[in-house]
Amino acid sequence: MHASFTPPRQVKIGDAAAFTGSTPRAIRHYHEIGLLPEPERGGDGRRRYEYEDMIRLLWIRRMADAGIALEDIRDAFATGTASAGADDGEGIAGTLERLEETLAEQEAKLRRQRISVRRMRTEGSRTGLLSDFVTERLKDLPEGSLRQADLDSLLVIERIFGPLGAAVHATRFIALATHPALREDSDRIDEAEEALDDSVAVDDPRVARVAAERHAFESALHAVIEESGGDDEALFDAWDTLHPEDGADLGPGGREAGSMSALEAIGKMPYGFSPARLRCMELAEELSAQD
Repeated sequence: MHASFTPPRQVKIGDAAAFTGSTPRAIRHYHEIGLLPEPERGGDGRRRYEYEDMIRLLWIRRMADAGIALEDIRDAFATGTASAGADDGEGIAGTLERLEETLAEQEAKLRRQRISVRRMRTEGSRTGLLSDFVTERLKDLPEGSLRQADLDSLLVIERIFGPLGAAVHATRFIALATHPALREDSDRIDEAEEALDDSVAVDDPRVARVAAERHAFESALHAVIEESGGDDEALFDAWDTLHPEDGADLGPGGREAGSMSALEAIGKMPYGFSPARLRCMELAEELSAQD
């Protein structure tokens, strides 16, 4: 006949960890931060855990699994609200309220990530990493008609001016992608501007000549956009329909609330243009202003 089993009055840290689903290392950390009082050690110098210690470890494990920070769990035990039904408002109930807000933010972030991944799988390129408002604007373009440089520009513009600003600017790349002659002219002028490096003086005749070419090209591009029915007002209306309460959480164009202004963002984004190229850009703007 087998002797009846008698449970131990105390257990070592390894057994305590195994029963509560924790680890010895985690339990030692609880001792260090004052979350779990350190028990007395036995004759062999090892800690011994009793029933009440195990109860607290179980509660700690459950609360930690729920996402409550260890510091908040410690404060909850200190106020005596961790396992009691009553609450002082700033104890565990307040902690849970903050936790729920954090989880809601994490859910929203996860939802945005899933949308981005889905767009990437659908688009099969970096286009999917742009916001859905911009991606929708580009979806009807022939495959491969957008260049990496186009996407790079849209990424920067979206960071500075938000999805609406990037969607408006996307009209430019749509026109270039669907009008090969315009794309050739754009490439030619881009190369001419890049040639205005630090070796070119600001008063070099090439600067004014390239500025005039840029101005003429931009005028031709604008005309093509108008003829093709490019309507920025429709984009603004679509944005307002999708975001009727835009001002509550986002800034103009969808920039995140509290983010840097467009001027600040532009000041932090390096371009490395030479003085001659900057002067060329100024002259082209002056020509546009005259028109």
